[in-house]
Amino acid sequence: MTTKPAATVEVTAKDLEGPGVVFCPNPKMALWSNHPKVFIDVASSGEGKCPYCGTVYLLKAGEKVRGH
Repeated sequence: MTTKPAATVEVTAKDLEGPGVVFCPNPKMALWSNHPKVFIDVASSGEGKCPYCGTVYLLKAGEKVRGH
């Protein structure tokens, strides 16, 4: 049985909420595949991974996050 690789979503500084987080599931995900909403820190290291679905959120190269 093969496992489907997790999705990767590139985000910009404008996509970040509050202290540099994104939420998952994101608005582009299908409603049938939703899981509980979680906030993922992307500003600290430039990437974050959803503990539910494995989606990886990457901060676009060259993006500057205010306050970091």
